[in-house]
Amino acid sequence: MSGHSKWASIKHKKAVVDSRRGAQFSKLTRAITVAARDGGGDPDGNAALENAVRKAREASMPKDNIERAIAKGTGEGGEADAIEAVLYEGYGPGGVAVLVEALTENRNRTSADVRHVFSKNGGSLGEPGSVAYLFDKKGTIVIDSSRYSEDDLMAAVEAGAEDISSDEGVFEVVAEPADFTPVRRALETAGVEIESAEMDYRASSLVPVQEAQARTLIGLIEKLEDNDDVSAVHANFDVPAEVLERVAG
Repeated sequence: MSGHSKWASIKHKKAVVDSRRGAQFSKLTRAITVAARDGGGDPDGNAALENAVRKAREASMPKDNIERAIAKGTGEGGEADAIEAVLYEGYGPGGVAVLVEALTENRNRTSADVRHVFSKNGGSLGEPGSVAYLFDKKGTIVIDSSRYSEDDLMAAVEAGAEDISSDEGVFEVVAEPADFTPVRRALETAGVEIESAEMDYRASSLVPVQEAQARTLIGLIEKLEDNDDVSAVHANFDVPAEVLERVAG
């Protein structure tokens, strides 16, 4: 999984910085609203909402904004009902598979925008089912391995983590969606500082990408992430961490 953990950490840090500038507040608000709509307004009983609220707090979103987003989601009718979750599938440079998660009030607009970004940045939008089979939905927690040993992460195993691996200076703790929140909470209770914690689509196989292609690929991913309706982008590329540092810096 070379580079996967490093990319997760880079994306997390960049998202927090962007959010503090206000650039991502609308995406965070929408994620909270949809999570509350679909699973109720109590974060303790709604893992998706708890994760969305945690990310909003990390981005320094005001408490009132978070509470309004939850209230919008739990209210009957209105704006929350108009938001639709859509998964787009496509290909990037070098045949890399790309999954794009979006929350949109206008599927036609978002589809056209996503197609345009793919075509202008070395990729192509595929048909439903074209690449989704290459990914599994998992919870991924990234931890700085220079500060902790595997023994420090045993709380995660006891809480249900299915795998812990070490790569490119970080530990990567992987859990099934249902176990993601208990595993993260167990690590926090044990005093382990978390670099990033995300529900994402993990690839079952990776495609090696050279630096020139990686630069174009990261550009494609970042352009997709810039779209207001796009909530997350996943890709099955294999790029060394030092290359990622150069092309994503």
